[in-house]
Amino acid sequence: MTTHILVTGASRGIGAATLAILNQPDVRAVGQATRPDSAHELIAADFAEPGAPRALWDAALDALDGRIDVLVNNAGVFEAAPIDLDDDAWLAAWERTMQINLTASAQLSRLAVRHWQARGEGGRLVNIASRAAYRGDSPAHWHYAASKAGMIGMTKSIARGYAAQGILAFAICPGFTMTGMAEDYLASRGGDKLLADIPLGRVAEPAEVATMARFCAIDAPASMTGAVLDVNGASYVR
Repeated sequence: MTTHILVTGASRGIGAATLAILNQPDVRAVGQATRPDSAHELIAADFAEPGAPRALWDAALDALDGRIDVLVNNAGVFEAAPIDLDDDAWLAAWERTMQINLTASAQLSRLAVRHWQARGEGGRLVNIASRAAYRGDSPAHWHYAASKAGMIGMTKSIARGYAAQGILAFAICPGFTMTGMAEDYLASRGGDKLLADIPLGRVAEPAEVATMARFCAIDAPASMTGAVLDVNGASYVR
């Protein structure tokens, strides 16, 4: 049977690479982008809006003939919020990051779990988190690290709560990956200095993370549910 997959944040970087690697005869995948992208046939949904995850889910169900077998939560933002911002600006930045990175993923995960329960055939959830969930991030990115740590906690809770129903959950924690976000951050923080902290000597390529996402979505054994997989060039070893 063809596997139906929804991938968020699919306009670039890890999401685009995941959508590309899933382009195979036994898979039908649709992707989401914040803005309309007719060239790549992505579904537009701005996760800064609380109603966007539900609208995306409904649109993806329509595109995939009423069945989604796998959800890949990849969409996210990496925006600085230094502590010397005024109170309102700092809180707005915190809440925006939480809404896009964590709450929207939770909304979609809830819809997916309920969909799989109703079908009685199980399903797979793949959350793209971050090394920051364990190692932390810069002083201007408390909110980013917290959102990704929340994603890990959510993944483990879903794995433990629904495994008996055939609902599996996995998380992937990339370190720096050569996406637009990583390129900007490397440039702003002195690329050579950051690379010196990665024993492999380079940041990950999006295709490397996408390979892990595909494995979790299709091939990972059921007993692996709840696993968190690192892709960080040994820059953080747990």
